[in-house]
Amino acid sequence: MTAPVLVVGATGALGGRVVDALLADGKHVRALVRPATDASRLQARGVEIARGDMLDLDSLVTAMQGVDAVISTAAGYTRRGKNAHAIDTVGNANLAEAAHRTGIRRFVLTSILTSDQTPQVSHFWHKKLAEDHLEDRKVPFVALRPGAFLDQIATMTGNPFDKGLMWMGKTTVPLTFVLTGDLATYLAAAVDADITGSERVDIGWDRPVSVRELAGLMSARANRPVKVRAIPSAVTRTAGLLAGPFVPMVKDMVAMFRWFDSGRYVADTRRQAQLFGPVPTAEDAVARLAATLNSTATPAR
Repeated sequence: MTAPVLVVGATGALGGRVVDALLADGKHVRALVRPATDASRLQARGVEIARGDMLDLDSLVTAMQGVDAVISTAAGYTRRGKNAHAIDTVGNANLAEAAHRTGIRRFVLTSILTSDQTPQVSHFWHKKLAEDHLEDRKVPFVALRPGAFLDQIATMTGNPFDKGLMWMGKTTVPLTFVLTGDLATYLAAAVDADITGSERVDIGWDRPVSVRELAGLMSARANRPVKVRAIPSAVTRTAGLLAGPFVPMVKDMVAMFRWFDSGRYVADTRRQAQLFGPVPTAEDAVARLAATLNSTATPAR
């Protein structure tokens, strides 16, 4: 049996789809799962379970023993638990150290587009630091830097065909989006991609699009209107000021949407195309998402 690929974050939405892609490619998969987390669904699919925690370095070293590559989709920010900050800082540093100690051939990291330009957006910057930890420990890595997850954003307040698209800021500024399933496929493929050394790779579509354009593309595909509900930038900035130091997630989100408003959240997808094939067009990606969402929306009258 070939050496396994360890997936960190396998019980999450993105990590679960990475596991799907690896299994479909015939890979032996090992998943890092915290001691109290139910892993029965993964085990039923033949996934090997390694019990451990990103805040426990020794458990990571044990989990990486005999592993060919690691894919990490873990993000404390999205968990919103009490250890979120520690996971995104200490946890990522521990992953790099464990990979160094065990001689991992390649570490595939889920990073964030423009993370190296945004120290004011904490969860973006933590990904940049995670890349740096791998580089400092001389672990060969591929950091995929995706844009905003459209399928997550589109359903923040429910089905957009029923509830519309909610956006915090300017709805006419183009930016880069991705779909979770597409990124999962690229992460799995990055394990054996033709890369020498380490790379940081932007992930997106053929072009950036605005939220207004997204709504138009979805409407055209499903032949039903999608409204855009915009919260003005001034309101989000005020919310960030009022939140103060006691609600760091609110301040972080406000900073993120301010960055989106800058027009600089845009991917250069040339390397993506070289490594993974044709880049999805905005029309194709939105059509795929719209078909799924329209099938579960309230029937149009």
